[in-house]
Amino acid sequence: MAIKPRVPVREQPAEERIHNFNSVPYGYSEEEAIAEAQRCIQCPNPTCEAGCPVNIKIKDMIRLIKEGKFAESYLLTKQDNAFPACTGRVCPQEDQCEGVCILVKTGQPINIGKLEAFVADWGREHNVTEETVSASKEKKVAVVGSGPAGLACAAELRKFGYQVTMFETLHKPGGVLVYGIPNFRLPKEIVQHEIDYLEEIGVDIQLNMTVGQNISFDELRENYDAIFLGTGAGAPQFMGIEGEKLNGVYSANEFLIRANLMKSYLFPEWDTPISVGKKVGVVGAGNVAMDAARTALRLGADEVYIIYRRTMEFSPARNEEIEHAREEGIIFKELVNPVRFVGNDQGWVTGVELIKMELSEQDSSGRPRPVPVEGSEFIMELDTVIEALGTVPNRLFLSRAPGLKTDRKGVILADDNRMTSIEGVFGGGDATSGAATVIKALGEGKRAAESIRDYLEGK
Repeated sequence: MAIKPRVPVREQPAEERIHNFNSVPYGYSEEEAIAEAQRCIQCPNPTCEAGCPVNIKIKDMIRLIKEGKFAESYLLTKQDNAFPACTGRVCPQEDQCEGVCILVKTGQPINIGKLEAFVADWGREHNVTEETVSASKEKKVAVVGSGPAGLACAAELRKFGYQVTMFETLHKPGGVLVYGIPNFRLPKEIVQHEIDYLEEIGVDIQLNMTVGQNISFDELRENYDAIFLGTGAGAPQFMGIEGEKLNGVYSANEFLIRANLMKSYLFPEWDTPISVGKKVGVVGAGNVAMDAARTALRLGADEVYIIYRRTMEFSPARNEEIEHAREEGIIFKELVNPVRFVGNDQGWVTGVELIKMELSEQDSSGRPRPVPVEGSEFIMELDTVIEALGTVPNRLFLSRAPGLKTDRKGVILADDNRMTSIEGVFGGGDATSGAATVIKALGEGKRAAESIRDYLEGK
């Protein structure tokens, strides 16, 4: 049987979208979703499901879409994943479910992510709801952090019947889903809808609550039967080179928080100014770098450069994000690395000194090691620099959680059951693995909830 080509997803034209923060993909229509679902050959042993960190029943989800049973497909998906509208948009499906789809051999795997996003959007637009959970158990669990890991853990624990209180430092829940990923990639009303579901099933979300400041870690241990730490990895990493403290040199964290959570793109309607010059350089080439570069373009930059020490074939960013950046005119400057940032007498950055690189043997990342070319330094004029070099856990919380063991980078140590060095205290997501993907964090939060249930039932 001949397999039809993939149904393309309609998108905003690049020349339009660079002037707004609206979603780039329009998503599938009902007819398009059914046509894409019809391509699925319904494997007896679906490899796509084995590739999903939260174990969505992908085969049945697609079958129900094919049959036009959108509500049933949505409810089925929600059984395993409380946040399908988010994961359908930001998961690296090409490395997970789609990457192991049997049709990948044809170069046309099923567009699982866009089908998941479609059915989640359909469920939201048609007010499809699940049965809410009643608090049938007296035991209480505290969830620290409302990022993907904490959200997934809280959702599962409520399904198990436990009383759950979530503590979030910021004024909005969602973690990286709200402060890190731009609206054009993940609309915030979609995130809010999926978080509203948690409150509907009885999760008590306490905002502006910093554990270790507003409430002590010891108080949590005294008042709750178990604790989940989903504190993430929100502290930026820096190169540690000359000129890094010049005005106009941002970490990607600060830049994206100001743009996303604090809505600087709506200035002056929102009182969050942000300085973006005409020439912007983004150091790094992961998804966060693409987000920062594409955001800078929308904030008014004329030229935006990705500055990367390898070639883009070794970038950790999703192919879709790289392609969107290229379409929007982002310029990729490969095989160069900053040596120092250059500034003027007023303390503002005016450029970066770069050194050319060449690729050598593989390093621990499995990619070729970039090696400086002696004597190849040159100056690149820039008005703004954004460092997107990855993140590590915030040590402020760790310093206020005595007895909690971490590695040298501050990553919380947890065993296979997600238990930390303190009995009854579990962890997951970026806090225990370092910066990773949203779906990995969701998977770890879900598994931690199961371990917490086993722990509480065994007490």
